[in-house]
Amino acid sequence: MVDLTQRLFEVRKLVDEGKYFTINRARQFGKTTTLHALAEYLSQDYLVISMDFQMQMSDAKFRNENSFSQAFARAFENSYRITESGKNQEYQAAFKEFTEERQEAGEHFELVELFQALSNLCAAIPNKIVLMIDEVDSATNNQVFLDFLAQLRGYYINRSRFATFQSVILAGVCDIRNLKRKMRPDEEHKDNSPWNIAADFDIDMSFSVEQINGMLLDYASEHDSAIDTNLIAREIYDYTSGYPYLVSRLCQLLDEMYKAGMHDSWTHAGVLEAVRKLVRESNSLFEDMAKKVKDYPDLGTMLRDILFCGKGIPFNLGTELVSIGAMFGFLKDEDGQVAISNRIFEIWFYNLFIAQDAIDSKTYDAGQQLKGQFVTESGLDVEKILKKFVEHFTESFGNSTDAFVEENGRKLFMLYIRPLINGIGNYYIEARTRSMGRTDLIIDYLGKQYIIEMKIWHGNE
Repeated sequence: MVDLTQRLFEVRKLVDEGKYFTINRARQFGKTTTLHALAEYLSQDYLVISMDFQMQMSDAKFRNENSFSQAFARAFENSYRITESGKNQEYQAAFKEFTEERQEAGEHFELVELFQALSNLCAAIPNKIVLMIDEVDSATNNQVFLDFLAQLRGYYINRSRFATFQSVILAGVCDIRNLKRKMRPDEEHKDNSPWNIAADFDIDMSFSVEQINGMLLDYASEHDSAIDTNLIAREIYDYTSGYPYLVSRLCQLLDEMYKAGMHDSWTHAGVLEAVRKLVRESNSLFEDMAKKVKDYPDLGTMLRDILFCGKGIPFNLGTELVSIGAMFGFLKDEDGQVAISNRIFEIWFYNLFIAQDAIDSKTYDAGQQLKGQFVTESGLDVEKILKKFVEHFTESFGNSTDAFVEENGRKLFMLYIRPLINGIGNYYIEARTRSMGRTDLIIDYLGKQYIIEMKIWHGNE
């Protein structure tokens, strides 16, 4: 486990200041883990009510104000009962009154009545309440939920007159401040800011090299193993950019390899093998990524342009596709330009797009037919690969325009070498060289790395 103490300390400052905010990060970026740790971290000074809309609020609960308010209040009560404060008589009396208000109002218990009861509760108990709601995405594009946010906003603004929550934290992939809503079936989606009171949450939730190193030091001590933790932490970070799930999964794979008798697993070669295993597996993160690319075809086109064509796109969250890609965790800002957020995602997207293109590709078929010629006892015969590719390219595309070569050249070469390393290695483009002028293609193969510098040649043939 990575030490989250500093992160929790920074979030705690927002809570102590009475801020309402959203934690919107990509899938499996540690949001839920952070909320669980935060609930325990705050429990000495606050009554923390931790809810999960995905688990506690089905779609049917959002059909009208009464069904939502009743369901929310019951989920709120259930979340309270599992806290330590649930055994305190003073708290129990206040929550009993809250429950009675809900039951007596019956079908008339709507959002106004819900917030009146919540305000009475906040005034009655000795500790301030922190409300945390995870998986809040399940409520988006829903008018009742937008009205719920409006009530939260109203009590926040009038907190000097009405008792209310100390802090409210909503967690999900989407930024609640920029929800799209549909007021009527025949009306187009509109931008809406029902929660413009939310403070900026700019705390870095990725894992740094130092945090990964600290985790590996604990592991090495526990297993009495000599690991160059600084080297391995840096390599894991280079592939993941600190994406929490990817860090954890790579470490899990390395641990499994170690326990299986590969006592040199915690090495450079071991990391390459773990990466190979990771990008080939099926997991919920990669399945969600594939779904997003399918649901947003224009985003897929932009990813292809970045990966295969080296297209430079300014990083501006005001651009819808860039905003969507960043929200999903696919894209990041790299010196003002759009870049794929980490090397694992790069390899995975390359594999996805190459697999799609390989179906009708004679270039892929050519590599498939010749792959046995390129593998030697010491690894890959890269010089022979290059020479054979030139023969294939000249035969198939020799009369192509310069524009065709610039747009398709690297993709065709990657299509050619994909069957050569399939199941054994990976490749990726070194981000610092990804441009129309120059590209460094890195091939990981059986613990070795090969660097191929590709340029568009504009001189004599």
